[in-house]
Amino acid sequence: MSTHIAAEPGQIAPIVLFPGDPLRAKWIAENFLDDATLYSETRGMLGFTGTWEGHRVSVQGSGMGQPSMAIYATELFTEYDVQTIVRVGSCGALAEHLSVRDIIIANGACTDSGINRVRFNGLDYAPVADFSLLRAAVEASEQMSLGSAVHVGLLFSSDQFYSTRPELTEPFVQHGALAVEMETSGLYTLAAFHGRRALSICTVSDHIVTGEATTAHEREQTFGEMIEIALRAATA
Repeated sequence: MSTHIAAEPGQIAPIVLFPGDPLRAKWIAENFLDDATLYSETRGMLGFTGTWEGHRVSVQGSGMGQPSMAIYATELFTEYDVQTIVRVGSCGALAEHLSVRDIIIANGACTDSGINRVRFNGLDYAPVADFSLLRAAVEASEQMSLGSAVHVGLLFSSDQFYSTRPELTEPFVQHGALAVEMETSGLYTLAAFHGRRALSICTVSDHIVTGEATTAHEREQTFGEMIEIALRAATA
């Protein structure tokens, strides 16, 4: 039993969907998984296991930011032998051509975090998605009738939600970063270290350039297309 998840051995599936918001985890379990059961509510970070089209799948809240995410991802990999984690999160669009509710499948992630600098002794590491998951997610999105546009590209994983230096993101946008969020760089790094598969799929919840935004309720309960892409990719 791990420190922060505190589930019993065998309660968590090899495939985990990984939203930051524990209430989004609850919504996913109630609306996408059959026979979902709650295995953890420690610290309010809900986790459920059920099935999707015959595949055993768990969904686990990760909290906000790379430090919180890293705790849950590490315990999932090391204590519960999870093989695949797909982050299903929200992000803020940085590129002008994106719209609110567009979906981003992240092939890699830049960051302003110091976590990887400590890990790699000041050198730069390029955190990238598992290619099999990335390919499966792209193929799934192409086979679905979606109301949202899908983009494949870089995310910028920031340690600050309320940044006092927004101009620092400009070079990342100039080099292809599509949107900002707070977890993907750390997740891809941990998956690589543990030899597991990881992918981030994010829905644009707000637009940094235009100011358009969704509500908290919409972010929690209306990003279903992203969830279906993630489930199809993870179980392919």
